[in-house]
Amino acid sequence: MLSPKDALKRYLQAHRDALLWKLDGLGEREVRWPLTDTGTNLLGLVKHVGSMEFGYFGEVFGRPADEPLPWLEPEAEDNADMWATADQSREWVVGFYRRAWAHSDSTIEALDLDAAGRVPWWGPENGDVTLHQIMVHVIAETARHAGHADILRELTDGGAGMRAGSTNLPNHESDWWTHYVARLRRTADEAAERFDAAGPSMSEGGAG
Repeated sequence: MLSPKDALKRYLQAHRDALLWKLDGLGEREVRWPLTDTGTNLLGLVKHVGSMEFGYFGEVFGRPADEPLPWLEPEAEDNADMWATADQSREWVVGFYRRAWAHSDSTIEALDLDAAGRVPWWGPENGDVTLHQIMVHVIAETARHAGHADILRELTDGGAGMRAGSTNLPNHESDWWTHYVARLRRTADEAAERFDAAGPSMSEGGAG
């Protein structure tokens, strides 16, 4: 049976691996291409999550890494951690993320789960934390951004699935998925016609 710390480490690493897997097979342009109105892109997610790990498992526990993070400095432009510049190659960003893993893992190994830390950017009332809390927080953040990457990759080239070797999706040909999506669209139209016309009480779950 896994110890509580080892269980948290396993989930954290699984989400790290899932996020990086979403870059496989794509070129420099594709991994950078923004696919939402707020500019969300695959390589930017990796850069952001790596930066987050350096902060939460570094500065928070008095273990800063020897890694420049100019995009997090007060004078940096907004969202500078959410995209890779033209001179930051995909290889460099992936290496940066792996260096963040190594630094985070060394902190996790060195400290007990109840070790105290402080998150200065959470403010005076919420900044006192434990390693346990920060591990849960970073797992949640990494999982959230891995989910973003799932959608971005599917929008890029149709690639989908949970992780390499286990997509966690039904095994069907493209025709099945085409009919499935068409069915969902018909259902959405039918539900809108039925419930939206009935007013707020019905659309909010009322049974009439």
